[in-house]
Amino acid sequence: MAIISVSALRGARFPLFINNPHPFPQFPIPSRRSSKLNFRSKGFTPFARYAQSQQDLFSSRLQDGIENLPKLVEDIVQTSINTGPRGALRLAQGIQAFLGVGGEWLADASKSTNSSAGLPTQMQLGLLSPQYLRRLFERMGATYIKLGQFIASAPTLFPAEYVQEFQNCFDRAPSVPFQEIQAILREELGRPIDSVYEYVDPTPVASASIAQVHAARLKGSQDDVVIKVLKPGIKDILVADLNFVYIVARILEFLNPELSRASLVGIVKDIRESMLEEVDFYKEAANIEAFRSYLEAMGLTRQATAPKVYQHCSTQRILTMERLYGVPLTDLDSISSLVSSPETSLITALNVWFGSLLACETFHADVHAGNLWLLRDGRIGFLDFGIVGRISPKTWTAMEVFLASIATEEYESMASALIEMGATNKDVDVMAFAKDLEKIFSSIQDLDTELIVATARDRTTNATAVSANVVVDERQMNALFLDVIRVSESYGLKFPREFALLMKQLLYFDRYTRLLAPNLNMLQDQRISIVSNRGSRYKNSFR
Repeated sequence: MAIISVSALRGARFPLFINNPHPFPQFPIPSRRSSKLNFRSKGFTPFARYAQSQQDLFSSRLQDGIENLPKLVEDIVQTSINTGPRGALRLAQGIQAFLGVGGEWLADASKSTNSSAGLPTQMQLGLLSPQYLRRLFERMGATYIKLGQFIASAPTLFPAEYVQEFQNCFDRAPSVPFQEIQAILREELGRPIDSVYEYVDPTPVASASIAQVHAARLKGSQDDVVIKVLKPGIKDILVADLNFVYIVARILEFLNPELSRASLVGIVKDIRESMLEEVDFYKEAANIEAFRSYLEAMGLTRQATAPKVYQHCSTQRILTMERLYGVPLTDLDSISSLVSSPETSLITALNVWFGSLLACETFHADVHAGNLWLLRDGRIGFLDFGIVGRISPKTWTAMEVFLASIATEEYESMASALIEMGATNKDVDVMAFAKDLEKIFSSIQDLDTELIVATARDRTTNATAVSANVVVDERQMNALFLDVIRVSESYGLKFPREFALLMKQLLYFDRYTRLLAPNLNMLQDQRISIVSNRGSRYKNSFR
């Protein structure tokens, strides 16, 4: 009789029968003298045991489901109560957005079906394809734009195609009428606006999905400030949307317990906590103050700064900050007019940021050009602390080894560092992993970069201004990072989200390096400190 190997797959799927020429196990034919089947026969035992184990598994899951059902119902009811009538409005808006993007898909699909190539594979997914899902998120507004940005910064949690597409999920929104901003200011301040501010510019400096910023001047001190104002009703929208996402996650985990192993509800809770922190300006104020305290403690206030927070006119919904004057780190012409060595300014920015990773409770996790400036007085200005990250000493120690190994091209050390960072319950072949990483990083030299130079002439002074910018194929950079994630996951590694946040900031700094200091090796230059034991050596890097 052939040997039968029975393997139960996850999700209670059908068993696999290996090395068996028959579709089912062969049972002994009972003797005619016997009126009973021999249930103790060797041929019947494996199947019987398997059937019994499946019955036990089903019974266990059914029992768990019955026990968890009241909790699920309680969660849904409580969450619905917390959401209130806003949920019905958001549902209507969601349907409108769905119909709008659905119409776009139908129009594009009709064009494709008329061509000889037929409907592309991605379009066959309908609105679940990365491109159309990103469009839907943008139409749905603040919550889903932020969720899209979370997807873009979490390649360890989401498929590469979606991470890549959601890099293009832009946070842009029309400004709220100034009358509504004035109403919020009066409500939050609890007194007339002109008793606090000398004036408030009705034209916003910037407007995003969650907040908009207005320039102002304080009464009395005459300090120039900016006021970040939470848009009306935005927190209610966030709560309603995130509660809906939470309910969906809870139902999915209830219907498929396997998803609980992937911590689907846990991921949704993390997203919820992260987003709600962005609409609590007390939290952002605390992040700024922590960074300013770090600069003071390390004696770096002459090299870098963050805007001072004016506590007496800041609340959960408005944040009044010192107005900093400067230019983004991508404005080469203006930077050259402010400092003699742009490279030195970049090194200062790198050292301050690297130092904050462990010396500060949180680190700035969004250092794009709009948030990292060279100020008129030559200092580096860090702006907008709405998005911050937290990193454990253990993760950063492994990250340092990872960065050093990139510079020295020691791929075995790189593999060991990634294994240290990634959670896994199985042994990893370090040498094989290192070889795969070497193949990926050998492509760095092939990244396309382009230096774009623009000139402009002032009609009154006849002076010519020159500006330059480095354009890196961002899709290539993201693809490189995603390759590292993909290969790591093939070895069973799962990284914390902080790893993705750190890598994203390093890609920003790489872009600044290509523009301001093309001959600088960010990971090998002795003037840049990326070690844990900073102390005096860290301070010496600024002397």
